[in-house]
Amino acid sequence: MKSIHEQLQDELRDAMRAGDKPRKDVIRQIETEVSTARSEPGFSGEADDALYEKVIASYVKKMDKSRQEYLEMGERGAAMAEKLAFEIEYLGRWLPKKLGEDETRQLVRETISELGVAGDPRASGRVTGTLMKSRGADLDGGLVARIVAEELAVD
Repeated sequence: MKSIHEQLQDELRDAMRAGDKPRKDVIRQIETEVSTARSEPGFSGEADDALYEKVIASYVKKMDKSRQEYLEMGERGAAMAEKLAFEIEYLGRWLPKKLGEDETRQLVRETISELGVAGDPRASGRVTGTLMKSRGADLDGGLVARIVAEELAVD
């Protein structure tokens, strides 16, 4: 199987041939972000799939936050929000799959029960922290925070 870097290079060549500017731009941006990460003090090793996944996840998280801000601007931010939505969706194929809302809700309920904090909204940080420490790679932090708040308020 090809590495993420190789896949992106193939995608870049294809985007250039097709004149697909949005795809070309996002691929080049990821390559720039990877180069930046490799040049940071303390980095050693190769630009492997783990580095690409970390960089892509970080970039997607930043772009999703920016997309939300553009959406709040209404008509003025619509075009930029749409561009960022494309980038987020496009890069999603290289991100580990996160659990959906139902699975996340079940984990939240189990953690609340294990910690014995049902009905205590002040325990939301503890529940969220416990979940993110144990299953963080599988979870969407924003979704976890929302569900924890809902579940602790319900009881």
